[in-house]
Amino acid sequence: MSTSLPLSRRDVIEERLAEGRQIVAASLAAEFNVSEDAVRRDLRALAAEGKCRRVYGGALPLLTPSQPISARIGRDSGRKRVLAQAAVATIEAGEFLFLDAGSTNLEMVELLPKNLGVTIATNSIDIAGAVMKRGDIPLVLIGGAVNPVVGGSVDASAVAAIEAMNIDRCFLGVCAISARSGISVYEHADAIFKRMLLKRSAARIGLITSEKFHERAPHRIGGAADIDWLIVEDDLPADDRKAAVDAGFSLMTAGDVASSS
Repeated sequence: MSTSLPLSRRDVIEERLAEGRQIVAASLAAEFNVSEDAVRRDLRALAAEGKCRRVYGGALPLLTPSQPISARIGRDSGRKRVLAQAAVATIEAGEFLFLDAGSTNLEMVELLPKNLGVTIATNSIDIAGAVMKRGDIPLVLIGGAVNPVVGGSVDASAVAAIEAMNIDRCFLGVCAISARSGISVYEHADAIFKRMLLKRSAARIGLITSEKFHERAPHRIGGAADIDWLIVEDDLPADDRKAAVDAGFSLMTAGDVASSS
């Protein structure tokens, strides 16, 4: 048996939970050359401290609380802009676009070429403000009660407005994605809204920063069959890329879009 201190082992478990990874007791026991009972004791202690959720065979990280849109705008703007540039390159002249609420989609607004002849619909207050500031793109603002976490309207009236639209291309806001549970968000009403948005859109695209492959959110929007493309960062880890492709998701990177333009 290993002489590894239990505290050191728990530090490793905590680090992996913080990265959003599932803990499998049998695998960890083999890695540290200890009994599964020893690992389970670690997991019970961490659960008692509110640091994980016990499940059969191991543990899961706690759900990450979503931050309001005001806290997310401007964060990692360089990375988000690269994804936004790739997204804009997919747009065709004259399309009716929907930019779903989200800080990465917001980056797209000032990157859109002039005289492209597109119309933008959005449920986002910030995106609508950026479109209005440009002054050269027709805007359709989806109204209703504004959810401060989402940064836009996702209530029943917003869902009804989307149901009456024929959208050429939507850029979906995504909180979390995984091979097992698909695309998810934190807010229940937001999930209902996004499911209708996918239903009413001909082309469906998500802009995904790499950490979202390790986030967890409770409300599922759909799976690989419900979205056409995920635009991901060029340096997405190979194991995350393989898991997504194996689950049926179609991935493109900024480099892929640039080389095909």
